[in-house]
Amino acid sequence: MTITVFAEAGNLGLEKFPRKDSELIQYGTAGFRAKSDILDYVIFRMGLLAVLRSKAKKATIGLMITASHNPEPDNGVKLVDPHGEMLEHTWESLATRLANATDSELKNVLADIVKTEGIDLSKPASVFVGRDTRVSSLRLSDAALNGIKALKGETKDYGVVTTPMLHFFVTCQNTGGRYGTPTEEGYFSKLSTTFKKLQGQKTTPGNYTPNILFDGANGVGAIKMKQLKKYLDNSINIEIFNQGSGELNHKCGADYVKVQQCAPDGVPLLVNARCVTVDGDADRLLYFYTDESNMFHLLDGDRIATLVAGYLMDLVKESKLKINLGLVQTAYANGSSTDYIANTLPSDQRAAVTRLADLIDVINETVGDALSDMLLVEVVLRARGWNIQDWRKAYTDLPNRQLKVVVKDRRAIETTDAERKCEKPSGLQDTIDSLVAKFKNGRAFVRPSGTEDIVRVYAEADTQANTDLLAALVAQSVHKMAGGIGELPPIPH
Repeated sequence: MTITVFAEAGNLGLEKFPRKDSELIQYGTAGFRAKSDILDYVIFRMGLLAVLRSKAKKATIGLMITASHNPEPDNGVKLVDPHGEMLEHTWESLATRLANATDSELKNVLADIVKTEGIDLSKPASVFVGRDTRVSSLRLSDAALNGIKALKGETKDYGVVTTPMLHFFVTCQNTGGRYGTPTEEGYFSKLSTTFKKLQGQKTTPGNYTPNILFDGANGVGAIKMKQLKKYLDNSINIEIFNQGSGELNHKCGADYVKVQQCAPDGVPLLVNARCVTVDGDADRLLYFYTDESNMFHLLDGDRIATLVAGYLMDLVKESKLKINLGLVQTAYANGSSTDYIANTLPSDQRAAVTRLADLIDVINETVGDALSDMLLVEVVLRARGWNIQDWRKAYTDLPNRQLKVVVKDRRAIETTDAERKCEKPSGLQDTIDSLVAKFKNGRAFVRPSGTEDIVRVYAEADTQANTDLLAALVAQSVHKMAGGIGELPPIPH
């Protein structure tokens, strides 16, 4: 039966998308990523797999063409499960197997997936497709659409969207519209309507000013921020830089700012101006500013998390609800309880409960979303009456440094304990531990990239000079023990 169905589908388009590369490619947390010129057959096959996943889950699946913060010549693909989550781990191995099958093996591999997963091929399939702004993305999106159609799946091509937007669309579709409307207008309207409500009256409290300089990384984030601005009206002033005339992620974007610890090119260095940077597919957000001494200050994901968590904790206390923060971000549970509580609590408690419920609608619960997260941060800063300097003073970071070490094969590094301990290669963790012990407040760990043959090194210590030295020494150890390529990372002077 299975083989017959695939036989009726002809050669599945293999003459147009034959396997080009003999190198093995692996599906990781970010999907597949590689040089764009070898990905056509891989993404065609992910179109096939998306159809099978849709039939297996009896739901719409997402397929996103992006390589996020990677350089422009790269590209990639990842599948989105029914409620906006990443592809189920057991299916990652199926994706890897399908991508690496020879052309002659392809139908048999598909048939085996159908059999082992108990997929009913008579069920309908629906796949939502999106892509970033890379030159190669339109071509690769076409490969995905061909794969979906080869197995008679229904498609909706959203064109150029952020990765979080595609996650949002998939979730909306599979919740029957309870989470929102699966359109760009539905996405922008949901975020902006609640944001404007939370911003409240026009008067600006405390030190907060509603002005942002936005680094769009020359990618889709800039395009979609332009659209979002129209929905936000005059509730916040956003000036957009790196709108797409330059190279994607080149000396701009969140990864560049985080790793280099400096402002991106193309954004004016205005003293104490609140600046935002996103990555190539707008699923990552960082804040930064330059002070009167021309010193760069970064407010990263940890800063954002503590800012938001602290504010949520205050609202929970004010509401006097016996809930924990894990429940605060569950839209359906909170929505079902708000009506009841709103009719029984005193007015000050009702205000806190209402604000909690509204905050949830600003958050894209399906995945990390730079645009949504930015609005959330702005709501909290305004509520606190803080400017960006006030935010930074909430606590003092230890100096930190990130480095990248290019290696022959990132799989030489294996980690455990939430990627804080290195299991392989043997002896590397002992070396790291001995180096860390030499520095006051020292901490360091290494982890392989999920997308490139590089190893990321992170280090902290009591001073920036000691931090930079510790990071360099760990990077040298990685280079020596894990197959580093090129020159040994330099020791800072």
